[in-house]
Amino acid sequence: MENSILFTAYSMSGLELKNRMVMAPMTRSRSDNPGNLATSLTAEYYEQRATAGLIISEGTPVSTKAVGYINVPGIYSDAQVEAWKLVTNAVHTKGGKIFAQLWHVGRLSHPDFHNGELPHAPSAINPNEKSYTINGFVDTVTPKEMTTEDIQQTILDFKNGASNALKAGFDGIEIHAANGYLFHQFFNGTSNHRTDNYGGSIENRARILFETLDQMKEVIDMNRVGIRFNPSMHGFMGMTMDELTIPTFDYIIDRLNGYGLAYIHLTEPFVPVDNVPFAVKEVAKHFRPIYNGTLIINKGFTKETAIKVLEDGDADLVAFGVPFIANPDLVKRFETDAPLNQADQATFYTPGAKGYTDYPELG
Repeated sequence: MENSILFTAYSMSGLELKNRMVMAPMTRSRSDNPGNLATSLTAEYYEQRATAGLIISEGTPVSTKAVGYINVPGIYSDAQVEAWKLVTNAVHTKGGKIFAQLWHVGRLSHPDFHNGELPHAPSAINPNEKSYTINGFVDTVTPKEMTTEDIQQTILDFKNGASNALKAGFDGIEIHAANGYLFHQFFNGTSNHRTDNYGGSIENRARILFETLDQMKEVIDMNRVGIRFNPSMHGFMGMTMDELTIPTFDYIIDRLNGYGLAYIHLTEPFVPVDNVPFAVKEVAKHFRPIYNGTLIINKGFTKETAIKVLEDGDADLVAFGVPFIANPDLVKRFETDAPLNQADQATFYTPGAKGYTDYPELG
């Protein structure tokens, strides 16, 4: 298996990756400090995993309004930019490549994060989920419907986030447009009941994404921008699929062919969707013929299934999440067929080194 396609180099829009294994973005909640800064412990965590072909950072909020989880590192203050340099320098010293995932959670946030003010969202519709705040798990609320000015400010926040990511030394950025967060909320008819230019038709639902990209062009090359989508997400984060869901993603992903992106990053369904009307059961197979650029696929892949999806031509890169949490040397373990450490889920989001930087590596 050492000569498998999984371990071959890949040129991603001119960025040379040493293998086709991607470390997926995963919130780890270790920035338990007043400025929500990445720390030397954060740097150690990513450095340990720098043998991945590409690392995508945990979601990093582009503004205070974008925050929706405790102890996540932001990318909107000068201090945060300086702190992220610890991470990018550590990864680059080990020969790795790392993108920053830019994030806004929208209606999944809570007033606890915003001095009592309502979180922003496309429409004033409560997702009826739970938000984890400094007061523990609390019920989400009906958010504030964003004004046009709010939307334009958010677009500028993502533009600024991209600029800050480059200042911090990241090799590129990923827009988080999946998993029920802000962009996904605009795409989905469950969460977007707007009647202006940002709601109704497929083109209007997608407008905020393309306006964001058009603004970003001023500060970052599009071949250093990726976007993450979860097209067949149903029953999570208040998202429900309808007859326009997949056509919306078909439209978005086809139109992205004209942007020369670094990649699109797709997630297979979280749970079986055989009985979900309008769902696509095999996301990579559906979108591979539509998208001409680099396609990353994610969700529960093993070494064997990753090799198969690459050999079948349904994806160019495969992202691994939990296996990289428990196995900083996952690439080596796959190459040598070594057994994998098992992840301790109780420490996924807890402060400190335990369950973060203390997993054993092969000798």
